Amino acid sequence: MEKLIFYIIITLVVFDFLTTQFLQYLNDSYRRKELPDEGKDIYDAEEYARSQDYEKDKSRFSLLTESFSFILILAVLFLQGFAFLDFYIRQYTDNQIYIALIFFAVIGLMADILSTPFAVYSTFVIEAKYGFNKTTPKTFIFDKLKGLLLTVLIGIPLLSFIVWIFEMGGDATWLYAWGGLALFVTFFTFFYSTLIVPLFNKQTPLPEGELRNAIQDFSDKVGFKLKNIYVINGSKRSAKANAYFSGFGAKKRIVLYDTLLEQLNTEELVAVLAHEIGHYKKKHVIKNMVISLLEMGLMLYVLYVFVKNPLLSQALGVSTPSFHVGVIAFGILYGFFSTFLGVAMNVYSRYNEYEADRFAVVNYNAEALVNGLKKLTVKNLSNLNPHPWYVFVNYSHPPLLQRIKAMREASNSK
Repeated sequence: MEKLIFYIIITLVVFDFLTTQFLQYLNDSYRRKELPDEGKDIYDAEEYARSQDYEKDKSRFSLLTESFSFILILAVLFLQGFAFLDFYIRQYTDNQIYIALIFFAVIGLMADILSTPFAVYSTFVIEAKYGFNKTTPKTFIFDKLKGLLLTVLIGIPLLSFIVWIFEMGGDATWLYAWGGLALFVTFFTFFYSTLIVPLFNKQTPLPEGELRNAIQDFSDKVGFKLKNIYVINGSKRSAKANAYFSGFGAKKRIVLYDTLLEQLNTEELVAVLAHEIGHYKKKHVIKNMVISLLEMGLMLYVLYVFVKNPLLSQALGVSTPSFHVGVIAFGILYGFFSTFLGVAMNVYSRYNEYEADRFAVVNYNAEALVNGLKKLTVKNLSNLNPHPWYVFVNYSHPPLLQRIKAMREASNSK
């Protein structure tokens, strides 16, 4: 039976890789060399050509990295690398928490070492080639060290808790784990911007002036109590622009990238923020959090059912059933099904984006949001013509041309 499970795991790994590459092939073949008529008021011919070259470079690099990961995981599975690591660690300790911590630490460290050259190339070659990269080698290294520190301070206690819960056994194991993780996720949802973000970026309150007054006027108009408006130094790492909403209640805040302030005028910035406020007013933040927690509960329940079955560990060559090896097998098996959940969440996310766009159109100015999104598309060299199937599976936001069409229709129906 364990042989059957092993080959099911291999089949799913191969299927995932081939499906990903097929979708990428569809997207690449859909790329147009000539600027389409509907994009002539967005790109000029030169910038459009750059956007196509950028997409081509990213696609080729993605094929390289994903092929490397695919070959590596197949090699580890066929050579029983997980079993070897488990056997080696057990020579030094029989404490299940220590075994799991060392097991995942070694895998995480090796993965980071192997992925770092790819991250360096992506950041300092591809992103730099198109004028996006602002990251210095010092910032890159310190980001790595800070990420490692957070893994130690947060990851170790969290993983220890989960292993301890699962080692206790009992029918309510998954419920206890779910409750603990739900509290953790909720806490960090509230305090992410005040605890984690400052480790990597500087956030400063948006100064008094025309923009802050315009944002405040719009917030008052739509009944959105907003005191926390911050600017983040996103230009420290990239020339790309963004804005996001975080937190709840008194902790809620809107964060603007400094690059966004440079690229858009006041009316366009307020329109972008109207979209973000639309997410809050339509309760997308709360709904997404609830859905995430329910998905987490489902995952933990399936993990509980799978991990207590010794066949998962045995399928990977480990004779002693163990939580950590079971998690590896479970991750591959569940990952296949979570792909479908991810597609469903992307469909739902795109619906939310349309709804937030409509809120901004109805309550502010359609053309301001359209113009702002056009500018960001050009600045980010975004793809105007992604393949519909690629969008369906991978996009959490609708493509620009579809968003513009929907906004114009909403504006005309006001």
